[in-house]
Amino acid sequence: MIPDEFLSLASVQAAEEDALLGRQNVVGVALGTKWTGGRDTGEKAITVLVDTKMPHEMLRDDDLIPATLAGVPTDVQEVGVLQAGRSIAPPKVNGSATMLEEPQSPSLARPDELAREQVGPFTLAKRFRPAFGGLSVGHFKITAGTYGTAVYDATALPGKPPKYYILSNNHVLANSNAAAIGDPILQPGPFDGGIVPTDVIARLSRFVPIKFISPGQPVPLNFVDAAIAEGQFHDLDRRIFWVGDLKGTNVAPGVGTVVQKTGRTTNWTTGRITNINATVDVNYGGGRVARFAQQLLTTDMSAGGDSGSLVADLSENAVGLLFAGSPVVTVLNRITLVEASLGIKVHP
Repeated sequence: MIPDEFLSLASVQAAEEDALLGRQNVVGVALGTKWTGGRDTGEKAITVLVDTKMPHEMLRDDDLIPATLAGVPTDVQEVGVLQAGRSIAPPKVNGSATMLEEPQSPSLARPDELAREQVGPFTLAKRFRPAFGGLSVGHFKITAGTYGTAVYDATALPGKPPKYYILSNNHVLANSNAAAIGDPILQPGPFDGGIVPTDVIARLSRFVPIKFISPGQPVPLNFVDAAIAEGQFHDLDRRIFWVGDLKGTNVAPGVGTVVQKTGRTTNWTTGRITNINATVDVNYGGGRVARFAQQLLTTDMSAGGDSGSLVADLSENAVGLLFAGSPVVTVLNRITLVEASLGIKVHP
């Protein structure tokens, strides 16, 4: 859902988006406000996200971003490479790194990268039962991500839910499409010491496949990087550490909304929504890129291992599911799209 004040901009965005995404260095297009000299002018604009800002003289004329599109101001924002999961290092076995995700996964990094990237101490990387939102969790073949919250099937409201699930990302619970239904999910995740069978808390139940861009083919659109894993009721708590119990859902968060999350790596953090209705190209490593539409962007509020965190506003209403980012921005799936795609409810 797009706020009324952005509806006219959304129509221009829709008309111009594909052409903009075809230009050099462009990794996303969104709705937001114009920034000048490091200050938010408050003027509504179409935000063009680039991995690196380059001098005009280094760009072809066809790659230059016009100052306006159909009379709407544009704002070019440098965000770096948008990555799913960011960086988390694999543990070592006999002094050498052991691959816990697929070799092409961006969630793997050298130990020196880990030291620069991660924030500690990792109190949420320990084993907890019942487990709750914010903790380390992951498919048995990945490193670690974050347990978002516990959910149930939408069809069970009203009624007696027969199953209960952990909500997180596809790339956390389903190993970026490489998992099989029924695979074990560990809490804490493997990177944090979780092992089979001792730390199995759930089994992969369903996930939304990620559709990657193939050269020469039409670009498929994704809306969520999401999955659920079924666990036992007494092992799963809906509470999110330091956020609390969700009170509802925010179906149309606006630019400027302050949000919060608790994640495995950076613990409790806050941010501000900078852009809505974002279409972004997200790197999954090994040359795999997936395009996501109708996303939310916030200021930087995450690091490697925080993927899967449930993001809420300050009134404890669910806003989105954190799945990607860069050192500049964090990218969220809208929670309403997550619920619809998986057939679940995060709150009655």
